[in-house]
Amino acid sequence: MMTQAPETPQALYRALPSMDSLLAEPSFVVLQQSYGKVAVKAALDSQLKAARSLIGSERRLPTWCGELAQLHGCLVDQLSKDYSHSLIPVWNLTGTILHTNLGRAQQSEAAIRAVTSVMRYPTPLEFELAAGERGHRDNAISALIQRLTGAEACCVVNNNAAAVLLMLSAVAAGKEVIVSRGELVEIGGAFRIPDIMRQAGCTLVEVGSTNRTHLKDYEQAITENTAAIMKVHTSNYHISGFTAAVEEARLGQLCRERGISLISDLGSGSLTDLRRFGLKQEPTPQAMLADGVDLVSFSGDKLLGGPQSGLIVGKQSLIKQLQSHPLKRALRCDKLILAALEATLIHYLNPETLDSELPIMAKFARSQETLWQIGRRLQHALAAHFEPCYRIELIECQTQVGSGSQPDTFLPSVALCFIALDGGSLSLLEQKFKQAARPIIGRMSNDQLRLDLRGLDSEAELLAELSILGMQL
Repeated sequence: MMTQAPETPQALYRALPSMDSLLAEPSFVVLQQSYGKVAVKAALDSQLKAARSLIGSERRLPTWCGELAQLHGCLVDQLSKDYSHSLIPVWNLTGTILHTNLGRAQQSEAAIRAVTSVMRYPTPLEFELAAGERGHRDNAISALIQRLTGAEACCVVNNNAAAVLLMLSAVAAGKEVIVSRGELVEIGGAFRIPDIMRQAGCTLVEVGSTNRTHLKDYEQAITENTAAIMKVHTSNYHISGFTAAVEEARLGQLCRERGISLISDLGSGSLTDLRRFGLKQEPTPQAMLADGVDLVSFSGDKLLGGPQSGLIVGKQSLIKQLQSHPLKRALRCDKLILAALEATLIHYLNPETLDSELPIMAKFARSQETLWQIGRRLQHALAAHFEPCYRIELIECQTQVGSGSQPDTFLPSVALCFIALDGGSLSLLEQKFKQAARPIIGRMSNDQLRLDLRGLDSEAELLAELSILGMQL
């Protein structure tokens, strides 16, 4: 009996389909309609190169040569991955509400609608409809801020770090700025006040000590080259014990007497009293302005609950200096940010609905009893799906605000805890959670995978997601 001689490499190469024949296949024509001919051709070229490499090394054809449906499946997987979005929705159940790595504040439905609208249609971004002439893109925000804080005007930039840079550059470039040593803070990304001073062209004058600074320290440091005193709210850390700091009202009086400006970096400033949630009261821009601060900067995407932005509020004359500074154009916000910020600020005009309309406030406002009720329902519904490899328990935990806000204050919360039994692996479960259709981000603690329920958006949707994952284990 004669055996069939193995095919030569040349014969195998000839057996590969041509690019033109593959592009003409009906199933690949459909792919071209979805992804474009260039992308499909590039994906096919990658598969053909891999096939030629396989022939050269193993003298065989890839399995898809006998079944083009397999090649189609490979292309769909590759093209889907190439065209997938990185900024996908996730569940933030980490126990940190304003999680910097997860996008900080969630936007309200009103803000989402506002952004969608300005994306779809032309909008009078820099046009005054009533006057029929060019306007300024910050005008609408400035009018709202005036109503909410009493500020004469407002300047909007892309984050609070930019706001601090612009304030210092416009008000004090080439001059001295006095800051207490206890307020020379560093925030995330190694952003330090001394560094931003140098970048703005200012000379930093440090006064006082780490824990105690007095009015006389500021008085003695003022010279003819002093442009401003700067107060920095230490929102991301707290010093207690033998401390002393000078109140804004006293510094405001001193600055008026000496003819210099008083500016303040609030960081994650709040426009509302947070004590109703059991949090500490944050200094507000309106209180700062009432105490005589000339310019106050704060973030839009932290305690304010809006999009990433930086707001500078204060005196009209100083705001005009900021608006005309060359840096302003480089740091200005686009129509999407301004639309979301305007919608967020409008919520503050109605305090009665603020806690239900603004996501960050709604999460702060959830009662502990409500969280226990949600937890019990989830625990009961999910237990069977994760047995016998995992046990689900409910525990009391603490939620932090996050993003440098109130680091020593926590809200009581409830966590859904997954505990590995025989045959279970928490690292595998955590990986499965992150591979879900909407990835679930919790935190590992004390041999438990915890999902903090204060960060929950939809009980029904999380239940459906976890049920599917449990049945797949």
